[in-house]
Amino acid sequence: MCDATGDYGGCGADAAPARRRRLPADSHPRPCMKCGQGTAALVIRLGDAFCRDCFREYFVHKFRAMLGKNRVIFPGEKVLLALSGGAASSAMLRQVQEGLSRETAKKLRFVPGLIYVDEGAVRGQSAAQREQSLAHMETLLQATGFPYHLAHLEQALELPASILRPGPEKSGKPSPSYKEAVEGFIQQQRQDGDGDGGTSLPDLGTQDTVESPATPRLPTAARTQELLRLFEAVETSTAREELLQMLRTHLILQTARTRGYAKVMTGESCTRVAIKLLTNLALGRGAFLAVDTGFVDNRHGDVMVVRPMREYMAKEIAFYNHFFDVPTVIAPPLPTKRQEKPSIHRLVERFLLGLQEDFPSTISTVYRTGEKLSPAPAKASSESQRCLLCLCALDIAGEEELALEPTLITEETEPVGDGCCQDATAAGAESRAAFIPLLCYGCRLTFKELGPLATLPPYVRAEAQRRIHRAQMEQQSQEVPLEDEEPGKS
Repeated sequence: MCDATGDYGGCGADAAPARRRRLPADSHPRPCMKCGQGTAALVIRLGDAFCRDCFREYFVHKFRAMLGKNRVIFPGEKVLLALSGGAASSAMLRQVQEGLSRETAKKLRFVPGLIYVDEGAVRGQSAAQREQSLAHMETLLQATGFPYHLAHLEQALELPASILRPGPEKSGKPSPSYKEAVEGFIQQQRQDGDGDGGTSLPDLGTQDTVESPATPRLPTAARTQELLRLFEAVETSTAREELLQMLRTHLILQTARTRGYAKVMTGESCTRVAIKLLTNLALGRGAFLAVDTGFVDNRHGDVMVVRPMREYMAKEIAFYNHFFDVPTVIAPPLPTKRQEKPSIHRLVERFLLGLQEDFPSTISTVYRTGEKLSPAPAKASSESQRCLLCLCALDIAGEEELALEPTLITEETEPVGDGCCQDATAAGAESRAAFIPLLCYGCRLTFKELGPLATLPPYVRAEAQRRIHRAQMEQQSQEVPLEDEEPGKS
């Protein structure tokens, strides 16, 4: 093998430049690959050149084909669009707007609602900056004409413990197939005197109520400080990212349940899905990749999460928003003391995007690999087999073999309160080690870095205590027959 480097004319001289070499741009404009008449305005992939009109049709068709292929959103259903203001969720909102206004036979037939979660408190924004961002976002939401909800991350501290349990699925007569539901919806609309062939939707204004602008725009200072103490107690940036994602998901889920939404749409792009695949592998969530990144996530029972933007590359979304003036709101990242390696999430993102620059098929290859995964390992048969935080199946059979549990037990025996080591034992269900059997492997690693139990959200502690007490009662009930058998042995 040749060891000569590029400076000495060895075989390494051409190795590095060959990987980064770019073909010179053509002197003549390229034609559109679809219509062949217009001049290409962008090149999505090698050889995929589109003019603006054809790119728009391609983008719209891709969204509608994703919904039509999976057929999980039925006509007349209420769907909650989770908006962050970013490029992907803003493009998703535009697709829903166009799908409801297009005069075609394939018009979207669900009833949309919008939700925006204000995370400015943990992202380092001042009260004035949060007010400005909320005002800007509310203006964009009002312009859509859809019902919308403005939520604050502080409200996650007031969630009920039931948010950590799967909701009851609809019972009764079997639900019709997608085709039967569409035909029945169109027939019902015609009977109601609809003049456009049965493709219109009920009045959106009657489906839900818009948040009143007279309500206080920001939570109280005490509630904000409680949220900040929760995040300041977290030891690592990786656990802080996971905590933020959990609180946001639970808050959106609670809004969907209380407002009667059957589905929740999120705006993860193909790039974001690929990053999440590798990130979750590094976080020990390999068994649940299919539900964490798939098109359908039905772990919550009564509310299904769908990801219709997961086949769009970040480049496609950026061009679409630029060409067609889709407004966006950029939120600052979570503050961190370590700029070089802030979190596993950011490291994986930099790694993949760096590879994507030199190898354009990197993101799509990772994404297609994730498509082959099965969601079966994430399904839990009972409550005792379900993770407390992520609601996926417990993926650890032998708890005594896990090195994390004795680590937490050691931490609990340190002096607490008045300096007595017995305080942790007296706390019972409030001990950190008592939480371990309730968590999957990935959540156990995150839980270790979440700080003291006193700073955890109240609904998490309440649900954990309920499950621990229930497990103790079941264990005691199983031991009762053993006492009755003792007299008979004499």
